[in-house]
Amino acid sequence: MWGGIAVVAVLVTVVAVGARTEDNSLVVPPPTATEQNDTVALLRDAAEQQDICYGWELKQGGGDVVSAGSNLGVGLSVVDHPQCPRWLRVAATVDYTPESSEAEDFARVVVDGSPEFLYDLFKLETSLSRFGLDGAAFLAEPGWAVTRAAVSLSLLVVERGVVSPEPVVTSAPIAAPSPLPAAGSDLWRERSGWLIGATGMVLIAVLLVVVGLVERRRQRGGAAVTARRGKGRARRGR
Repeated sequence: MWGGIAVVAVLVTVVAVGARTEDNSLVVPPPTATEQNDTVALLRDAAEQQDICYGWELKQGGGDVVSAGSNLGVGLSVVDHPQCPRWLRVAATVDYTPESSEAEDFARVVVDGSPEFLYDLFKLETSLSRFGLDGAAFLAEPGWAVTRAAVSLSLLVVERGVVSPEPVVTSAPIAAPSPLPAAGSDLWRERSGWLIGATGMVLIAVLLVVVGLVERRRQRGGAAVTARRGKGRARRGR
């Protein structure tokens, strides 16, 4: 009898653990606190520059809100908010099905907005996949994907021409730069070694010529003196 009770207890424990594990696997994880806070900061900057509120909302398959936030703060929605007459929001619903079910996991992502964005919503929604934010990304990391998608909206509206990009502020130069000196020819620099060698050879040749001329003049002078002496001796002999 005690053996049967032990077997039943083990089976109940195994079933309970399995059910708890399966339940945990069906829970849609929200974005981390860091992801939410960083997203709020980025959305706040975008809202100040573009005068558009941005937000996100992540729901479980049953309709329970897992996470929400906007440029107004974590947990604050931009929908019908008095501070947000113009707004855009990424709303994602993720549903994980148990392994025993024949149904597959699915993720649905839509972009909502105020009336002036009515004709841009579908294009904004389909453009999210260019940032890698497709259904697979929302199933793998729903918290990260929904916050990343909210930040991407501010880039997509600029691309769509809904708002103009912020002009880049550049400081004017204090004084006009002075013109650069005229660049000299590279002929001398590239052939400087060859030219120096050639110049040295010319100088040596000139020196040899001069020495040769001097020696030749000396030889001629010596010959003339010898000839005059010979003539003088010949005259004295006579």
